Amino acid sequence: MILPIVAYGAPVLRTVGKDIEADYPDLQKLIADMWETMYYSQGVGIAAPQINKPIRLFVVDTEQLFLRMEDEEKEEYGDGPGIKKVFINAHVQEFAGEEWTYNEGCLSIPKIREDVLRPEEITLSYVDEHFQPHTETFFGLSARVIQHEYDHIDGKLFIDYLKPFRRKLLKAKLDDISKGKVSVDYKMSFPK
Repeated sequence: MILPIVAYGAPVLRTVGKDIEADYPDLQKLIADMWETMYYSQGVGIAAPQINKPIRLFVVDTEQLFLRMEDEEKEEYGDGPGIKKVFINAHVQEFAGEEWTYNEGCLSIPKIREDVLRPEEITLSYVDEHFQPHTETFFGLSARVIQHEYDHIDGKLFIDYLKPFRRKLLKAKLDDISKGKVSVDYKMSFPK
């Protein structure tokens, strides 16, 4: 089922998500719905807070990005062919590598894209959809998408990385998003 994506301004987007247990109600259906919602919205990742669930769960598919890239781009990002994974109860173990800039957007903040500086690598401990534990290091574009989604489960947004002056310039657009004054091709839920 395609779920509405929570818009900027909703309190759940600023909530630190809670770890969940394997018996979380309808977990497999929730994960399937998140995949369906992400693909329908043309995203490469989506976190539970974006569908109004304050839990530590997100899904990422960067394989689709690499399928659309030119060879030069694939070499630049260096982590092809990408990943398709479910991350539950993720916690950062380490950031590493040089920081690099990439133009990011967010399904919860439509029509706004900004350059964000993030480290090349991230090491996470997490459990997968079968509650099997993993500790893995990701790099390149996959690391960036993971960091973006991880921020969501920590109550952060990509605009938090912008300089105050740039955020001030975006304030009117952000206010419009909160008020539902934005046109998108996917379902959204706006703050009251």
